[in-house]
Amino acid sequence: MGFLTIYQDNYTDSTVISNRFIDEYMQAANDAQLKIYLYLIRMMNARLDTSIGTIADKFNYTEKDVVRALEYWERNALLALDYDSQRNIVGIHLLDSGASAPSPVSPTMATYPTVSAPFPSVAAPAPHIAAACPSVNAAVPGQPQIRPFSVEKPNYTADQLRDFKANEDTSRLLFVAEQYLKKPLSANDMRTILFIMDKLGFSEDLTDYLIQYCVDRGKRDLRYIEKVAISWAEQGITTQKQAASLAGKYDKAVYEIMRALGKNNIPTEAEVAYIDRWRKLYGFENDVILTACERTVLATDSHRFEYADSILTSWHKAGVHHKGDIKSLDENHRRSRACRPVPPANKFNQFTQNEYDFDALEKEILSN
Repeated sequence: MGFLTIYQDNYTDSTVISNRFIDEYMQAANDAQLKIYLYLIRMMNARLDTSIGTIADKFNYTEKDVVRALEYWERNALLALDYDSQRNIVGIHLLDSGASAPSPVSPTMATYPTVSAPFPSVAAPAPHIAAACPSVNAAVPGQPQIRPFSVEKPNYTADQLRDFKANEDTSRLLFVAEQYLKKPLSANDMRTILFIMDKLGFSEDLTDYLIQYCVDRGKRDLRYIEKVAISWAEQGITTQKQAASLAGKYDKAVYEIMRALGKNNIPTEAEVAYIDRWRKLYGFENDVILTACERTVLATDSHRFEYADSILTSWHKAGVHHKGDIKSLDENHRRSRACRPVPPANKFNQFTQNEYDFDALEKEILSN
């Protein structure tokens, strides 16, 4: 009896992607990484073979770009790569994002040599960074922590810069950086990028994301980018996913509050803790917070977060929920003051005051 031919009438031509991938991995990945991962899932579901060269041709990437994307997903534990004795990729195992063990997948990959990175990998942060920067998750909720961090920026020689620029793994990054910054990179610019990768332990992917993050916020100055990099290193950021998660905390409203208080820096943990208290614990909308910031800026040039916190705490205790409540509170306060003796003139009398005393507050803050 011969073999039977089996037909499937209910075949669905679709590729299923897990919600966890969409929720936790998609935001941090770049276009190439997303396209290549989705293509691998599609090929696996269809039980079709592919190769690095085929993938590169399909998406108009170089084979090196494909290898980088595969290594990125391997670092994020969504796939595992098989190598031969010459460190050529010979197979891929797509892993279940919620499982601890790999699920075998059998697309045959064309052999292609992997590139050994000369700088610390994203999966293995530089030892001096790991020692100086404990995990962000170790922080006590609601308690701002200042972590000791110190790293010296070397004075890289011309030979070191030449080697850095000539390296295949970084030449693409430097080219992309020039596109982001819309200018040729100077020697000092390259020293900064070398410092970020060499001493702060940033991978190529994380450095690429760092530059794009700053440019998206209108900052193309390498000195600013370096400060952001150091800030991330202080907070233990070692992956693009962690950086994207951190960036998500600092939304547009946070920067609006920072600017309203006359601050243009990346928010510190202490500053974010204040803002989180105003927004999440007190439940104030931004217009209420910005009103407090306006009064703070008029009242003092220093300790502005403490001033604003005192105002907003007072409003919270007084039951303020909306900006209109402030006007009513001020009016009630004016009426109560009309029955009191007029106090001596001071520099705060031109402002509408509530139950808090700016003079006493300033003395208390300065004494701490």
